[in-house]
Amino acid sequence: MESTQHNLISRLDAYKKPSAPRAIFELAVTGGALLAMWSVAFLVFHLGFWWLALILTAPAALFLVRLFMIQHDCGHGAFFSAKAANDWVGRVIGVLTLTPYDYWRRTHAVHHATSANLDRRGLGDIKTLTVDEYLALSPMKRLGYRLYRHPLVLFGLGPFFTFFLMQRLPFGLFKDGWRPWLSTMGTTAAVLAVLGLFAWLLGPVPTLLVFLPTMLIGATIGVWLFFVQHQFEGVTWLRQGKWRRDDAALLGSSHYDLPQPLKWLTANIGVHHVHHLSSRIPFYRLPQVMKDLPELKNVSRLGLIESFKCASLAVFDEANGRLISFRQMRRMRLAATAGA
Repeated sequence: MESTQHNLISRLDAYKKPSAPRAIFELAVTGGALLAMWSVAFLVFHLGFWWLALILTAPAALFLVRLFMIQHDCGHGAFFSAKAANDWVGRVIGVLTLTPYDYWRRTHAVHHATSANLDRRGLGDIKTLTVDEYLALSPMKRLGYRLYRHPLVLFGLGPFFTFFLMQRLPFGLFKDGWRPWLSTMGTTAAVLAVLGLFAWLLGPVPTLLVFLPTMLIGATIGVWLFFVQHQFEGVTWLRQGKWRRDDAALLGSSHYDLPQPLKWLTANIGVHHVHHLSSRIPFYRLPQVMKDLPELKNVSRLGLIESFKCASLAVFDEANGRLISFRQMRRMRLAATAGA
């Protein structure tokens, strides 16, 4: 198995080199489409069609998500060859996505280094307890965890909390020097400056009407994508002693096989198992990877319709090595009690 994976990683090396013209094209198309959507939304608002401006925030949010994926590639050093180009493009995009680039890049690196590791949870992931950990909680803490894992909280309040509040401070890196603070506080200051400029030029009401829904819809899509990339039926999570990085990449990350144009709009982030296996591959080369290496197509594959079932998954059954819902856990416990 190890030799097979080593050979696979070696084959993936051929796809790592970024293309500057392609990167500039992707950035121009995505950023241009987002600005065009916002411009039309502001225009129709001032023409009296506020409801149409509100509707346009939905497609604008999709391009905002794609812009975040470009920021994501920058964080991995995969979008441009030059580190400075990646970093400064990532920082500028971070003002639009409300994501402090340097702080996020550090926490995301932790996520890649610890993904699917049951002994290294806590930073850059969605809180997930094992069955035994959940059962060891007090009744009030069990209730708190149930509320946290409820879809209305995870995909309703969660995106607002994460992007509008939590990322304003360097949670998890408070004691890691001044850089995380500069990243979070600097991005917040830049966001407020941009919003203030638009409010001054175009008015506070249209600014909030256009930007707030765009950010909220985009944040919700982003949280959902991150959730299904690592929280799906069949996911493999292991303890440190058995954890292997390459196994965690292929079996602890999903291949979220979305239909077009969702693949394009999400910048192929659904090919997440390959991304975790080789994070320096630019997103625009991932379709070619899947074409050239068909053996990866069905690894941890998750379709769009079946992915919605993942929302109910909540605790990891370590004994059986699977992620289950609270209902499944209850049935499992009742069956164990009946058989005792």
